[in-house]
Amino acid sequence: MTNLQRLLLEVQGINLDQNELAVYLAENNLNPHDEYVPSSATNKRNIYKTALSILESIANNPKLMKTYKLDDMTVSDFHENLLNRIDQLERKIRQMKTDEQEQTGNVFMLFNS
Repeated sequence: MTNLQRLLLEVQGINLDQNELAVYLAENNLNPHDEYVPSSATNKRNIYKTALSILESIANNPKLMKTYKLDDMTVSDFHENLLNRIDQLERKIRQMKTDEQEQTGNVFMLFNS
């Protein structure tokens, strides 16, 4: 599986040109045609960061911020739900380790004397 294929798994339902996806991957230090390494924490983190970039680009579209009515149904929560998903993804990325960091528990020094 390539990085591009892994990204497509993460952003299912979002239709973007493969050239656009390649740009998003390049911005996050990934080559679209390189092999995806699931054991690499850095690789996984960069895939999530790329998905976050794509969601942020979608959230910047003013057309999606409007309320839509179709017959007697109203679609007004799309943008709010999208922003919630962006917040969840940001939180997840902050908590993920990279390959360079120790894979131990979350311990930090609160007081230093």
